Amino acid sequence: MVAGKVQGRLRVVATPIGNMGDVSARARQALEGADTIVAEDTRHTLALLAALGISRPLISLHAHNETQRVPSILARLNAGETIALVSDAGTPLLSDPGYELVRAAAESGVPIEPIPGPSAITTALAAAGLPVSRFCFEGFLPAKDRERRAHLAHLAAEPRTLVFFEAPHRIASTLADLAAEFGATRRAAVARELTKTHETIYRGSLKELAEQALREENFRRGEITLIVQGAPAESRAVDAALLRRAVDLLARELPPSRAAAIASQLTGVSRSEAYELITRHAAGKPDQ
Repeated sequence: MVAGKVQGRLRVVATPIGNMGDVSARARQALEGADTIVAEDTRHTLALLAALGISRPLISLHAHNETQRVPSILARLNAGETIALVSDAGTPLLSDPGYELVRAAAESGVPIEPIPGPSAITTALAAAGLPVSRFCFEGFLPAKDRERRAHLAHLAAEPRTLVFFEAPHRIASTLADLAAEFGATRRAAVARELTKTHETIYRGSLKELAEQALREENFRRGEITLIVQGAPAESRAVDAALLRRAVDLLARELPPSRAAAIASQLTGVSRSEAYELITRHAAGKPDQ
């Protein structure tokens, strides 16, 4: 640091995902002590600050303006300002803007202070009733059906528990796609409106949850975090044996995609796994 230069500081502040009682003392102090607060949606953050009795200048930083805003915010930091970065809810950068700013601050030598707190990811994992010793966060899946199914096909054999965010109007179709690609019996949990008045956690197989999503209107409301158990190696081996017998019959009469869909429904394995075995069968290659 240049002698005599005032050092600014960037504080990355986690805020409540619903329940205002989850605001930590450090988060409150960080917001009160900031020269400026950088917010994903200034209207949302104004409501949060009003509830806390805090008034600070705000700058918006979202997916559409982050690249343009970073230089001016970095200049403020280099001029000695203390800036708090917040998202609309939870921990910034996790499927939220802020990465470019944090990276630029780090590269410029600006001290970065994380203020830990709420996150829908860890909150949902804690209540899902699924293995959490190893997990990976996938954020939002592609909105288009074909792209979503292709992405899920690549994840079907992932052994770690998977965490997704999903929009309420897509949750039913996403669960149906998951059941098709991962297998109908894979365990999962759907957490909606976490820490809020209507918090609900649905648990069951992917097939059961997909059917429930179609039956219950409330299932398709609010903010949703989806937890899916990873692929167990031992069950894949058992399903593969059943699948080979189904493939022998179906591949003779049906196109590969249709045969894979039916084999998946009959055996409970993923559609992608069934398709791979069918194409290998058609090419005369041995099973692996």
